[in-house]
Amino acid sequence: MQDEFERVVTLRKEIEAANKQYYELDQPRITDAEFDALLRELLDLEANHPNWITPDSPTRRVGGEVAKEYVKVRHLEPLLSLDNAFAAGDLREFDRRVRQVAPSADYVVELKIDGLTVALTYEEGLMVRGATRGDGEVGEDITANVKTVGSIPLRLNDTASKLSVRGEGYMPKASFARLNQEREDEGQPPFANPRNAAAGSLRQLNSRITAQRKLDYFAYQVLATKELGLHKQTEVLTYLQRQGFVVNPEYKVFTDMEEVIAYCQGMVTERHRFPYDIDGLVIKVNEFALQEELGFTAKSPRWAIAYKFPAEQVETVIEDIIIRVGRTGVLTPTAVLKAVSVAGSTVSRATLHNLDNIREKDIRLGDHVLLQKAGDVIPEVVRVLPEKRTGMERLFEMPDLCPECQSLVRQDEGEVAYRCHSITCPARQREGIIHFVSRDAMAIDGLGPAVIQQLLDAGLIKDAADLYSLTFEDLTPVDRMGKKSAENLLKGIQDSKQRGLAPLIFALGIRHTGEKTGKILAQTLGSMDNLLSATLEELHAIPDVGPTMAESLVQFFSLESTHRFLAKLRDAGVSMTAEKSLQPQIFAGQSIVVTGSLERWERREIERIIEEHGGKAASTVSKKTAFIVAGERAGSKLVKAQSLGVPVLTEEEFEQLIKP
Repeated sequence: MQDEFERVVTLRKEIEAANKQYYELDQPRITDAEFDALLRELLDLEANHPNWITPDSPTRRVGGEVAKEYVKVRHLEPLLSLDNAFAAGDLREFDRRVRQVAPSADYVVELKIDGLTVALTYEEGLMVRGATRGDGEVGEDITANVKTVGSIPLRLNDTASKLSVRGEGYMPKASFARLNQEREDEGQPPFANPRNAAAGSLRQLNSRITAQRKLDYFAYQVLATKELGLHKQTEVLTYLQRQGFVVNPEYKVFTDMEEVIAYCQGMVTERHRFPYDIDGLVIKVNEFALQEELGFTAKSPRWAIAYKFPAEQVETVIEDIIIRVGRTGVLTPTAVLKAVSVAGSTVSRATLHNLDNIREKDIRLGDHVLLQKAGDVIPEVVRVLPEKRTGMERLFEMPDLCPECQSLVRQDEGEVAYRCHSITCPARQREGIIHFVSRDAMAIDGLGPAVIQQLLDAGLIKDAADLYSLTFEDLTPVDRMGKKSAENLLKGIQDSKQRGLAPLIFALGIRHTGEKTGKILAQTLGSMDNLLSATLEELHAIPDVGPTMAESLVQFFSLESTHRFLAKLRDAGVSMTAEKSLQPQIFAGQSIVVTGSLERWERREIERIIEEHGGKAASTVSKKTAFIVAGERAGSKLVKAQSLGVPVLTEEEFEQLIKP
């Protein structure tokens, strides 16, 4: 027994030493097979002696926990995002603002890893929690998944009573390539890029899957530095290394912004040499005392900025231009491209938006073009390469007839868009149903575009109202629709009947009428019948309903097809009245702004409370603002409120107002 226990201690030391060589020093001394053999031996010994298992054992990284849902976690202090710089001028302007307060500031420049922010909490030296950034104030507990990442220490080298660390979880390029190959071999769609793969892996409900993904982590921030005697960002990086974290070694210190700019511009071409993706560089004032003087805006620190690399551009050819018809009848031209890899994924299509955009850029069929991803996400044609034209290129013209229903297409006066105005157009119906069931509308889970198309093709539905007449027998023949899926879908359809008036108004897809307007109309008019009978003047008198929106509403509700559709919904039992608030309407007619970091509520929650009490949760401060609720680090909105004499309430004072 003693020999086995000593072997457990020895194995743990050998495995942790191997982890250090692999993750921190990048100098593996043993093969993967040898490492796996050590880990298997330790697993077997711990299985035979469960009382020997410790929280920091290397076997805790294997994974296996399956979470039912993610628990919300409030961060020790807000994890703010950074303002972005896209050019040298942006960096010089940032430097000018810094120098006004801190003339002698040094800058630390770190690589901006393209991954997912992860906050770690340690108590008495042991890792007790890992959480996503979330909205910056509240994230999701992903501790079981975080423990599977080999470069995250489960125990610190020094014992600190409590330590909160921020860093970036990411997927190395080699792990990404291996994962996508495995997915393709299994017939699964590949991930678009390493960042999406890392985010999806860290938010797995089954931590065993996370463990298989071979993620990594760079630490770069300690959330409470004064207690540790740390005075500079460079000292934080050294401290983190001393505690056993992996710190990206590519950081540099500069005294002059022109040196920073030269480094950033040089890194644009150097970025691809790293074994992980980076999408820019982060520039920080090094000394914490100067950071404190510079302070924060409502959303970001004034002492740091992210330099974003220019979008990667590649050349390709426009092989065709096809038309997609949206739910409002707008015809959107889409370029069919010679497939090309850009910013981590293969692209074969890009929206061209409208005919004006095509004419402005002089895009023709057969053109060689430069392509990029806007925000590294949405493919867009940047410009044509006219020097590569052969004379065979052809001008594009919008069709006279809708490609889906052959109805006449027209461009309304004053609009850029061309539209199909046929309400029976199958494309409009399909897109309208997709919108109707979406999360902010009627929120019917399990009704994706593919299922909706199958229901349309089978003649089971013609519009969204037909969903409420579907039966179990209708659904089971649908491809990939098993018994349980059919039962869940029918329950979701049934539950959606009680969503209420506001989501229903939004679900109707009325032009110029969004989710917020749906809430205003529901609160003001109270029922669909009142909305149907409202005049142009009555609608225009409602706050935030302008003349264009009012005209669109009157036109929509005057259509016979609208009346037939609503009658089908009413017959199906869909609720068409707004729930009367049980709360006293103490804020009726008042505009209230919430700003800063709140302790008692999440932002959406306090805005909901304001609306339930009859108020409007506004985003800008004006003379008409009744008052603002200001939390920690309230920025420009607080300053403006004070300058206008608008009352400023703390969270406690606001809570006293709403108490019965």
